[in-house]
Amino acid sequence: MATQPSIHVSLRDITKVFESRLGPIQALGPLDLELREGELFAVVGPSGCGKSTLLDIIAALAPPSSGTVTFEGRPIGNAVPDGVGVVFQENACFPWLNVADNITFGLRRQPVEPAEIERRLQYALQLMGLNDFARAFPAQLSGGMRQRVCIARTLVMQPRLILLDEPFGALDQQTRLLMGDELLRIWRATGATVLLITHALDEAAMLADRVAVMYSGYVVETAPVAAARGNFGRTSQLG
Repeated sequence: MATQPSIHVSLRDITKVFESRLGPIQALGPLDLELREGELFAVVGPSGCGKSTLLDIIAALAPPSSGTVTFEGRPIGNAVPDGVGVVFQENACFPWLNVADNITFGLRRQPVEPAEIERRLQYALQLMGLNDFARAFPAQLSGGMRQRVCIARTLVMQPRLILLDEPFGALDQQTRLLMGDELLRIWRATGATVLLITHALDEAAMLADRVAVMYSGYVVETAPVAAARGNFGRTSQLG
C-alpha cells in the first residue's frame, strides 16, 4: 500500500484584514489549506483575489490577522523560515552583479565553505541552462533568462519549499511555456514542495498535481489535475 505524503504546510482558519480609511477590508479567509510534501500545488484566481497575500503569509512576509500556519510541523514566525525559498514576478536581479554573483549572493552570507558554494553554483548553472552566461550581467539577458537567474539563486539555498508568485507573469506566451517546462524539470530534479501562484488556469492545469481555485479571498475548490503525470523521475542532487 502506498504511503500517504506527509503534510508539509498547514493553514488553519487564516484571515487577513487590512485597515483603510473606509474601515477594515477582509482580504483573505477564513480558509484552510494543506500542501503535501513533494507536490506541485497551484493556486489560481483573478487579480485581487488574495493569491499573493496567501503566499506572503506562508513565507512569513506578512502576518495573518488570525489563524495558524505551520511548516514541517512548526509554527511560522516573523521571518522566512529556513528551508523556504521565494521567487517573485518582478525582476529581482542585482544589475551590478554578474549571473554567478547574483546566484550566490545569499549563499555567500551563510556559513558555507567556498568549495560547496562553487559546487552548488555549477549545479544551478547547469540545471537552469546558464553555463554560458555565468559572467554576463542582467542587462545582457532576456526577461526569461533573468528569471532563470532568480530561480537559480533560490535553488542554491537548497529549499525544501519553493514559493513562486506569478514568476512568469511578465513573460511572453512562448517564453511562459518554456519556463513551465523548466519548472517541471526543476521540481523533479530537486524533490522540493512547490507552491505556484498564477492567474492562468491553463498554466496551473499543465503544471500542478493539485489546483486550488481562489475567489474574493476564499479557496472555493481544490482538485487533483495531474495524477497521470505522477512524481516519477525526481532525484535530489543538491542535498
